[in-house]
Amino acid sequence: MVIRGSAFVAHALPKAGFAGAAGSVLTGINPLHGLAVFALGGALMIEAGSRRKRHDVVTALTLVAALGTGALFLSLTNRYATGAYVLLFGQVVGISAGQIRDTAILGFVSLAAIALLYRPLLLASVSPEIAQSRGVPVRLLDTGFLLVVGLVTAVTVPVVGAILTFSLLVGPMAAGGYLAA
Repeated sequence: MVIRGSAFVAHALPKAGFAGAAGSVLTGINPLHGLAVFALGGALMIEAGSRRKRHDVVTALTLVAALGTGALFLSLTNRYATGAYVLLFGQVVGISAGQIRDTAILGFVSLAAIALLYRPLLLASVSPEIAQSRGVPVRLLDTGFLLVVGLVTAVTVPVVGAILTFSLLVGPMAAGGYLAA
C-alpha cells in the first residue's frame, strides 16, 4: 500500500464496504456479503476510473459515492442498523464461529493471491516502466492488487471496523519504512 502510494485506497474501500453492509441491512441479507461485494466493486471502480492517471480523484469520488450510498441505505430503513454500525466501529469480542471461518477463508485467499503476485507486483510497484518493458501486465496487476485490498477489507472490517482498517493497512508498513530508513 505504501510503496504503491495507495494509502487513500485503504481509506476508501472500507467505507465502500460499509455502504454495502448498510444496503444489506436494508434488504435483509448478511451484512458481510454486502460488505465484500461493495468493497470489491469499489476496487473495480477505482481501477476502471484510474486509467487516466487520476488515481486520487477517482478514489475520492468512489469514497464520496460510497458514503452517500451508505447514508441513503441507512435512511431508507426503519430498523436500527446494528449490523452496519458494528461494521463501522468493529466488534472484536463479538465475533461468531462462522465469522472466524469466513475470515480465515478470505484471509487465506488474500495471502495466496499476494504470494502468487509478489514478484511482478513488487517490480510494478517500484518501477512500472521497467515492469512494462519486461512484459509484466501492469494493468492486470493493478486490478489484482486492488481486488486483494478489497478482500482484505472484507476480512478486517467485521473485527476492527471500517475506521481502524485504514490504520492497520497503512500504519505498520509506513512505520516500518520510516524505521528502516
